[in-house]
Order: sequence, then C-alpha cells, then structure tokens
Amino acid sequence: MPPARKRTRTYDPARTRTAVLAQFAHVRDAVRTLTPEQLALPTRLGGWTVRDLVAHVGMAVTAVRRALDEPEPAKADAVLLDWPFRTAANSSAISDFTRRLADGHPDLDAYLTEADDGLRALLAAHPGTRLLATSAGAMSLDDYLVTRAVELVVHTDDLNAALAGPEVPFDRQALAACTRLLADTLAVKAPGGSTEVRVPPYAVVQCVEGPRHTRGTPPNVVETDPLTWIRLATGRVGWPAALAAAEVSASGERADISAYLPLMG
Repeated sequence: MPPARKRTRTYDPARTRTAVLAQFAHVRDAVRTLTPEQLALPTRLGGWTVRDLVAHVGMAVTAVRRALDEPEPAKADAVLLDWPFRTAANSSAISDFTRRLADGHPDLDAYLTEADDGLRALLAAHPGTRLLATSAGAMSLDDYLVTRAVELVVHTDDLNAALAGPEVPFDRQALAACTRLLADTLAVKAPGGSTEVRVPPYAVVQCVEGPRHTRGTPPNVVETDPLTWIRLATGRVGWPAALAAAEVSASGERADISAYLPLMG
C-alpha cells in the first residue's frame, strides 16, 4: 500500500476526544438493552456474532491503554493517513483476540463500563502530544484518537446492520472524522485531480490521475452520503451494488473509482 504523501488534515483534539467518548456511550447504551438472543445474532463480519462485535468495540477503546502501557517512542515516524493502509495486516490476530475477549467477558455492560472509565482516566492523565507505538508506527495520542473514532463509527454501522431494533445513533463529529479520514485515504491511494469525490456535508477530495480540474463544474464527479461512503471504503458494500441502489452517483469517464475500493477492511 502507498504511504501517505499528502499533508494530513488537522482534527480538533478536544472535539475528537468528545466524539470518541460520545460514540462509545451510544454503543454502551444500546448494548444494555440487548437480549441473549440478539447477542447471538450473526453479523456481516465473517462469522462474528453481535457479542463478538461488541467485544471488538471495547477492544478498540482499550487499545489506547495498551498503547500507553508501552514505552513512549523517541519520535513520531507515522502520520494519521498511514493508519488505514495498515489495518488489514493484523486482521487474523485481531479476530482471534476479539473472540477471546467475548468469551472472557460474559457481562458486556461491565466490560464496556470499565473500558469507558479507563479511557476517561487516561485522557485526563496524558497530553495529546504523547507518542504511541501503533500498528501504523509512532503517532500522537491525538492522532490515534481519530482512528478510534473511525473504528467506533464503522462498527456502530455493523451493529445496526445486525440488529432489527432501533438504530444506535452516530455522533456527528465522530461521523465527520471517519468520513474525512477515509476520503483523504482515497486521495492518497489514487493521487490526481481529475475526479472530485463529494461526501456532503463532511468531505470533498480530488483524486485519480488525468487532466486536472481547475474551474467550473468538474467533468468527473462521485457523490454519496457519509454512511454509504464509509461502507464503500471498508468493503461493506460493493461499488456496483451502491450504484444499482442509487446510493452513489458517478458521472464522467474517470468517475468509476471501484478499482481503488475498498480502502481498508
């Protein structure tokens, strides 16, 4: 996968922290209402049950503690846009760890409550500039929290897809951060300026090699909503299916971006 070569978008650290805590709270509130039958339902994630998925959501949050428990790296050697390209490398180990967590925490509400309390304490104790050793390399706590927002939004959508009940809500700032990071990832994977990808109201990026658009209406335009974009970017839905369902519009000879999708698993 290509390394990130463009300047990483900046994210407001205070808003990111608030967004992560808010999205995790939405999941916790939903999990408290789930019955044993609902926890046993299958998900779209390769054999995981809802119980496994919830355990993984907790794991995404406790990853902050595990990273902070390690010695601080001497210097940063990764940027935020490196992270999406490294997620697939550890998928097998993550799946095994997730199932062990699910088996070891029969009381999911207690598990998520402990994870929430622990995260809040860590965020109060550590500055955002503190460096962490992550799967993508050494990056700041502030940047790593953006990746936690992505994990929480993506898996909240997975949870909603598995359950027939009321949908778990999305925190607006968390949804915005997830949408923007994945849009910027596309711009890194398919550098260029011939195609404009619009995900209102959160992101617009230029990508794909070819004649660069400078004025007026772009000749190649892709437009979709945030959740459809996130599903495309993470492989939850395929490009042909999204087009057939009119969930994405694409105009122009370079508007087919299917060759670059998914961006992460």
